[in-house]
Amino acid sequence: MSAAPDGERLLRERVIATALGMNAAGINRGKAGNVSARWRAGGFDGFLITPTGVEYDRLAAEDIVAVGLDGVAAGRMAPSSEWRFHRDIYRARPDAHAVVHSHAPFCTSLACLGRGIPSFHYMVAIAGGRDIRCAPYATFGTQELADAATAALDGRRACLLANHGMIALGADLDLARQLAIEVETLAETYWRALQVGDPVLLPDDEMDRVLAKFATYGQRSR
Repeated sequence: MSAAPDGERLLRERVIATALGMNAAGINRGKAGNVSARWRAGGFDGFLITPTGVEYDRLAAEDIVAVGLDGVAAGRMAPSSEWRFHRDIYRARPDAHAVVHSHAPFCTSLACLGRGIPSFHYMVAIAGGRDIRCAPYATFGTQELADAATAALDGRRACLLANHGMIALGADLDLARQLAIEVETLAETYWRALQVGDPVLLPDDEMDRVLAKFATYGQRSR
């Protein structure tokens, strides 16, 4: 495989850094999960993704696999077994330029109960809707799982995967990782509230107000 151009190599290195960062943040452990970033250049239209079954601290830029939106992979390693839902997210979501999938402990705990995250806290809206859905279970690496994940992400930037984990997407790798951390924090808070009783849910009209405020929240370039 020929050496990647500078821009591509930098993105490959950032994919690795993001994977290491999600483990360092405690939202993933070991070789679980995967990370990808959209990449378009020289006629290629697809994404760069972590390979399957390799510890993140052993990865080099050359190990990151290029997968086209046609599903054709190029690289010295096989892509993550979950490449299908990454591909389908990029196909369906022009706003997605990075995808983080992790087995975050509290997200996964809720997902093993078949629970999403309802509007118990206004910050749930950070994922793009009134709630964070839980996709129905499907075997890992299958098109069935890709279909379920893409449906759960319709109108959302994050979802849980039943008996599996979570997905977060963003306009870049940093935003996808930050959202994954925020969703795990929400999952932990919701899980803790459930130990005491039934959390009070915010009504739809309040969540709609929060969503509207989030549309202009944060710093803007000048």
